[in-house]
Amino acid sequence: MSELPKVLVVYYTQTGQLKTIIDSVLSPLQGQAEITYEQLEPVTPWEFPWNKQTFYDTMPETVQGTPRGIKPLKVDPDAHFDLVILAYQPWFLSPSQPTAAFLQSPEAARLLKGKPVLTLMGARNMWLNAQEKVKGHLEGMGARLVGNIVLVDNSPNIPSVITVLRWQFKGKKDAFFIFPPAGVQQQDIEAAKRFGPVIGQALQARNFDNLYPNLMAENAVTLKPNLVVLEDRGIRAFRFWARFISAKGGPGAKPRQIRVLMYRRLLLLGIFVLTPITMISSWYQLTFKKRHLLKEVEYYLGLAKR
Repeated sequence: MSELPKVLVVYYTQTGQLKTIIDSVLSPLQGQAEITYEQLEPVTPWEFPWNKQTFYDTMPETVQGTPRGIKPLKVDPDAHFDLVILAYQPWFLSPSQPTAAFLQSPEAARLLKGKPVLTLMGARNMWLNAQEKVKGHLEGMGARLVGNIVLVDNSPNIPSVITVLRWQFKGKKDAFFIFPPAGVQQQDIEAAKRFGPVIGQALQARNFDNLYPNLMAENAVTLKPNLVVLEDRGIRAFRFWARFISAKGGPGAKPRQIRVLMYRRLLLLGIFVLTPITMISSWYQLTFKKRHLLKEVEYYLGLAKR
């Protein structure tokens, strides 16, 4: 009997939602693969629920890719794996700080070099810039991105902002008033089991050439054109504020807290103002610049890095 294929899952989760997604995706592989889990552990744990000021003060280093450190990996960086699954969340349109710290570590360079990597995301709705950064790290260390699965909150943008902030600051995920539960809907998490057999087929063959087309046939990633426009504007604003805030010191520095407070107050205003403007802008582009916008959508749905 041939040896079971070996899978490594590297992940970080504050709320536990991402681990639930991982478990759903991989449930069909139980007994068909040897699965090792590596949960990333920050040296100084991130609190949950968040303190509001701390949450917004985390943005500059997240966007600039200068994350808080993580503890050494438990897994042997030189161990063999047939597939590595990197499961992560976007923070401020960038990879979460623990994910960024992992991708910048010497251990990750050894662990991922030459390996096929499948990315798996649980996100509010915007993940494009985060995935671009992950693509760059993987390419730089010689890993091969072979697939991507993205589960998002399918609520409209403004309701999802309200529910996710309530979850982040109060720890309340349940539905309330006219708003749905925060985060990725439970039915979507349960339906993610459909990806397991597709991954299993590629693992058994030790061939990942057709993994992503087969995952896409199961709607592994969908993308609304207006989110391309919204995220492009959002990341530009984050980069400006990241420079502006960090010019007054590092995380928690008192001199920068006034700027953090300015950003904190303007961000929500910006979301409520930008959402309708972006809908109009995306309509304009789909009407008059349709070819360019759809090419952008096609690019972000793919695995290649510009």
